[in-house]
Amino acid sequence: MDYVRFGSTGLEVSRLCLGCMTYGVPERGPHPWTLGEDAARPLIRQALDAGINFFDTANTYSDGTSEEIVGRALLDFVKREDVVIATKAYNRMRPGPNGAGLSRKALFAEIDNSLRRLGTDYVDLYQIHRWDYYTPIEETLEALNDIVKAGKARYIGASSMYAWQFSKALYTSYLNGWTPFVSMQDHLNLLYREEEREMLPLCADQGIAVIPWSPLARGRLTRDWNATSEREKTDVYSRQLYEATADADRAIVEAVAAIAKARNVSRAQVALAWVLQKEEVTSPIIGASKPQHLDDAVAALSLELTDQEVDALEAPYVPHPIAGHE
Repeated sequence: MDYVRFGSTGLEVSRLCLGCMTYGVPERGPHPWTLGEDAARPLIRQALDAGINFFDTANTYSDGTSEEIVGRALLDFVKREDVVIATKAYNRMRPGPNGAGLSRKALFAEIDNSLRRLGTDYVDLYQIHRWDYYTPIEETLEALNDIVKAGKARYIGASSMYAWQFSKALYTSYLNGWTPFVSMQDHLNLLYREEEREMLPLCADQGIAVIPWSPLARGRLTRDWNATSEREKTDVYSRQLYEATADADRAIVEAVAAIAKARNVSRAQVALAWVLQKEEVTSPIIGASKPQHLDDAVAALSLELTDQEVDALEAPYVPHPIAGHE
């Protein structure tokens, strides 16, 4: 496993981050395809054995049970100081006023709830899951600064938003002397490259760590175009992300398959290698519901795509509607 600096910070993270939305009580929340604790623990153990020290979850995943499962597993398997734990807040966690969003009240409540579920005194990275159009960014940033100063988070990060919003947040923190965002968790893969236009250049310029979500396009890049999965059958959000550009996307999926066959490697390795070779990317967030998923991700670290292969993968791409910021 390779380890890299987390943007311009001194924090060291593995070149792969294990995304933990896959793990949670299936009956809790909107994801019936999630793996319960007994199935999740061996995969978390395998990730640790492979050298992954970076784990990303969120308060909203499976109604908080993802945090509980990940927290218990890491507590049993490893010393707290040996792992980097990231979680997120923004989405609704309870009905009624103040049950969602990035107000000071909501953030102070949700950091404590996440720490309780994770079984830890602090998280290494506390992220806003989306932009809150109803709360002034100054209120959110000052609250996050206070959370860091209270010792409940070591760093703060953001997730999918427009580059102008992220730039505004960075400059607002600078003006007020508040703890700045050090990472961007954005939507980036061969089927969705809109982040290349403004967000990735902004992150490169500002020394921001980039930790893309869905680097395999929710599995679409890893199987035949007409094939499906249990997750695909119930994942309405996946269809919202990719259905609008199906014809062009199909050509990309077929290019991935052709290169994988010629190289005698899996399609997942090819698709992930493309993300890893982007110089702005720090640590893609990978999902793993089977041991092979982790094996493929680790193998992708050593797969070097040629310029001709990259050209073949990128040539069919057409501009996509902005997706993932909502």
